Amino acid sequence: MGSSAQDNVAAPKASPEPPAAHRPPRFRMLGVCVDCVTMAETLRQTEQFIRQGGPHHMVTLDSSMCVLAQRDEALRRIILGAELVVPDSAGVLWASRRLGMPLPERVSGADLVPEIARMASEKGWRMYLLGSKPGIAELAARNLQSRFAHCCIAGTHHGYFSADEEAAVLEQIRQAAPHILCVAMGIPRQEKWIQAHRDALNAPVMIGVGGTLDVLSGTVPRAPRWMQQRGLEWAYRLLRNPRKIGKVLTLPRFVALVLLAGRGTPPQ
Repeated sequence: MGSSAQDNVAAPKASPEPPAAHRPPRFRMLGVCVDCVTMAETLRQTEQFIRQGGPHHMVTLDSSMCVLAQRDEALRRIILGAELVVPDSAGVLWASRRLGMPLPERVSGADLVPEIARMASEKGWRMYLLGSKPGIAELAARNLQSRFAHCCIAGTHHGYFSADEEAAVLEQIRQAAPHILCVAMGIPRQEKWIQAHRDALNAPVMIGVGGTLDVLSGTVPRAPRWMQQRGLEWAYRLLRNPRKIGKVLTLPRFVALVLLAGRGTPPQ
């Protein structure tokens, strides 16, 4: 059933007098939204959420999620209701420029989770890694703790649990009492799973991180930096794993939606 570094620890508590919340500017596009944040601002917002106490949902928005949300009303409502939505793809950055409100930079899950782990090691936050295939979360945890010696990974569990096993997984997470819960189940399952259990788990920060644990575990290499900078990470992923073709095929649809919106035509 996975592993836990702490048993029977107290749940995260809010600060007695949390500082006033600051919401970054929010850009509406294609029926969803994205916050105008840098990586540094995202980390400050993460700390703010932890000071306030849970629960808060952080969405990492990419082009495929925008497309799925056109027909998935539940997913669209989750995005619109999330406490923070960060731009997790070059496509979202391009769309923001095209639609007249350029976002400052990409905040990808693969970059964000290590940065949160670095802060966690400094501030004593507990993290829990949930998702991907059996063994992957444990490898990712080991690598993060190797990079950040004082990072507390309070528990891990794979994402291939059955409906009958879910209650035990939820209890394990509650016992671990993480400040940050990273959920890697793919879009839209991870967002819907967080939404369904956010109040029961009450973690201050819950993030859907897609394939980030695979990258952090070392089992899936990330695209070279030059490809990331040129918005070609999708091509690298497709070359490495042709089964990603379904996600890649959402890109033309995304471009069409943005171009139609740019001409003032409501997307269908």
